[in-house]
Amino acid sequence: MSGSARSTSTVTKAKDQQVIELVRAAAGGDLAAWDTIVSQYVSLLWAVALRHGLRENDAADVVQTTWLRLLEHIDDIRDPARLGSWLATTAQRESLRCIAHRRRHVLDDDTVTFDGPDLLLAPPDEALIAREMAQAARSAMDSLPPTWRSLVELLIQDPTPSYEEIGAHLGLPIGSIGPTRGRCVRRLRTAVDAE
Repeated sequence: MSGSARSTSTVTKAKDQQVIELVRAAAGGDLAAWDTIVSQYVSLLWAVALRHGLRENDAADVVQTTWLRLLEHIDDIRDPARLGSWLATTAQRESLRCIAHRRRHVLDDDTVTFDGPDLLLAPPDEALIAREMAQAARSAMDSLPPTWRSLVELLIQDPTPSYEEIGAHLGLPIGSIGPTRGRCVRRLRTAVDAE
């Protein structure tokens, strides 16, 4: 491992530990920890809600409901270091609920529309989102049986080897590669969704 990779890994572990400590403190009722969490992630929640095309008042409801869900489930979060991903997923689900609710209840006199994101909000931390998504993918890959993991690693190579080459490399019948790939994808989705 190169020196820069080690330092990046050390920084990532330190940030993860900081988030874990904040979540534990907030779960214990520490208001300063809650305030820190809110200030770190509020722009992410707004960005998720607004990406769904919600009006400002609906986006505010989504953000508020997401914070409420965190309050209700803070003790149930399995991986506190991935708090950002948990919040983004929760905000996305709440946004989709809001959209579905709007489709059922169309208001005739509601002609005001929101014309874009609030430019005063800080942009979401895209690096944080990318890092947490990569961590979820790594964890999901680690949960696969070794043969399946090897299959996925071969399938994501560029260029992708042929099924004949994969079968020869892994000792699998060619006819089993497609179905095994499907099972891998389903298990990876389940593992990532469970995070």
